[in-house]
Amino acid sequence: MAKIVLASGSPRRQELLRRMGITEFDIRVPEVEEYYPDHLSPEEIVKFISREKSDAAARLCGDDELVITADTMVFLDERRLGKRRDEAQALEMLTALAGRKHTVCTGVTVRRGAKICTAAQHTDVYFRPATERELRAYIRTGEPMDKAGAYGIQGGAALFCEKLEGDYYNVMGLPVCRLYETLCRTVPEVMEDTI
Repeated sequence: MAKIVLASGSPRRQELLRRMGITEFDIRVPEVEEYYPDHLSPEEIVKFISREKSDAAARLCGDDELVITADTMVFLDERRLGKRRDEAQALEMLTALAGRKHTVCTGVTVRRGAKICTAAQHTDVYFRPATERELRAYIRTGEPMDKAGAYGIQGGAALFCEKLEGDYYNVMGLPVCRLYETLCRTVPEVMEDTI
């Protein structure tokens, strides 16, 4: 069986791979500058960056290794909301999301040698209105600081989420079903005993 490499340092992505039944994998995180052409749609952006990460990770891996890369972004009215640098920015972002719908997009790329497959998933997330006091209490947990959109749906931000349309795991950072389908198309022999 091919050695699997997750080219991400995200603990959430590692956890989700294990939930898929993939328990043996290496972690190698390439250095990638996240840029993209201006004219791309949100799903095209995350596919583009995921592919860039895959190209960079390929330089750290052998041709026989199976490499998985991903990129997750949050969009509010087509405007990208990145990771926050401080509490003031986190409050600004969470205030903008409160009482509104936003979209989370993740691009995933699976590579084995010259065989490459990239896919994307989007999920619409609806946050209830929230008070500044509630948002500040959430920010004090520290959870928003390293996450796109300044929240983790699997943590305290679940208290703000009224509903989701799409893949919950996508909001965590790895669309499990879409990744499984991509793996089955790219390397079916690796996946036949996973479930």
